[in-house]
Amino acid sequence: MKKTLLFLLLSALSAALSAANPGFGDRRYSVLGMVEYSYNKTWGHHANFDIQSLMPINPHFEMEARLQFSTANVHSGALQLRPKFELPVGELFLETDVYYRAFARNRIGDITAALGVGYRMDYVSITLGVFSRVIDDWNRSWYTDDNFVVEPFNLLYRIEVFCRPQNNNWNLSFMFSNIDDYQMERMWQPLFGIGAWYDINEHWRLNFMAQCKPTGMFHLDATFYGATGRVGFTYRF
Repeated sequence: MKKTLLFLLLSALSAALSAANPGFGDRRYSVLGMVEYSYNKTWGHHANFDIQSLMPINPHFEMEARLQFSTANVHSGALQLRPKFELPVGELFLETDVYYRAFARNRIGDITAALGVGYRMDYVSITLGVFSRVIDDWNRSWYTDDNFVVEPFNLLYRIEVFCRPQNNNWNLSFMFSNIDDYQMERMWQPLFGIGAWYDINEHWRLNFMAQCKPTGMFHLDATFYGATGRVGFTYRF
């Protein structure tokens, strides 16, 4: 009888802990679509259209693909591979990213490869890493001695703080970073962002994001450069 009671007590405790902390490995296949208004001092006012797909392969590995089309005639694509490792507290993850931006208005291509390591708990997520960038002029002749513009080393960082646990059905977050879903800026050009989501039901989620980009951030003459606002829906299968 005592063994039966002990078994039931341990089972109930285990179930309670699992319900209280489902972890970060319960993300489902999903598709996100967003519309975006953006302004910066280089391209002026423009609109962007974003689509993203999250593909969890198994509880320890996921992929994410992203595309962005812009009325500024600057289009972007990204692929991210993310192995994940559950820890007694939080989750450790690695991120391998490849970004490509087609500056069709200037006939320039920008390809960036990055490697980062991150750690996240219920209320905070931190990523640090490095990336390299190659910029090429579409009009460059392959039969001349013209060279690519290469940036062999840049530091990437991302700190995001959440108001509620990340597995909650609604949340609000604040971000400080030099990367986002479609661009990687030099380490002295940070982005400041705020994000929110609300789960309408089991499948549909409403997403919102706003972002501000200063120029000269690490100098005394820091000024406003650009701002972005995105809104859209996620469908989770």
